[in-house]
Amino acid sequence: MVPEDMTPQERLRAYRLKRRAEQSRQPSDTSTAGSHERLPMFVVQRHDARNLHFDMRLEIDGVLVSWAVPKGPSLNPSDKRLAHRTEDHPMEYLDFEGRIDEGYGSGTVIVWDIGRYENLTEIGGRPVAAAEALALGHIKVELHGRKLTGAFALTHTRMGGDEANWMLVKVDAAAADRRRRPAATQEESVLTGRTDSDLEPH
Repeated sequence: MVPEDMTPQERLRAYRLKRRAEQSRQPSDTSTAGSHERLPMFVVQRHDARNLHFDMRLEIDGVLVSWAVPKGPSLNPSDKRLAHRTEDHPMEYLDFEGRIDEGYGSGTVIVWDIGRYENLTEIGGRPVAAAEALALGHIKVELHGRKLTGAFALTHTRMGGDEANWMLVKVDAAAADRRRRPAATQEESVLTGRTDSDLEPH
């Protein structure tokens, strides 16, 4: 669990301690903070590691704040998805696909969905910046992706006594779809059309 009072740079240092760039194809954090003149980015990566899961990442203050979602995002507002907060990642992860060799996060990664997002978080009718919403433990966003569209909410639950546990839900709105199950039926990358199995050695 990454303490919420750490700066983005401190959180990235915590991430770097868990990986060894010289032994991995994972991207390094060489970029600067994202532009404030555009909507921030989000990406959802399908990560077939020790356990298959989806990594949901939101651009906040120049880093990708990340959650591991074991069952993947759902378009059904009735589905509550466990989202386990993980280390912040560098912006280069936005379009990263490939096979991570042995070590931290080893496995295959594809860009399952990507796009821009709008921060919809409010408290008492007052807009709340994404970084503040994250610290308060609740953030609501409107996703403009290829597979995911509409409003989603992430809430810090500490379920089971685990400080890293959040909950991801689809906000009940016009973009909700109780029948479509993209996490189970659409395995391909939106960038390359590849699946995780395509990245496995043959």
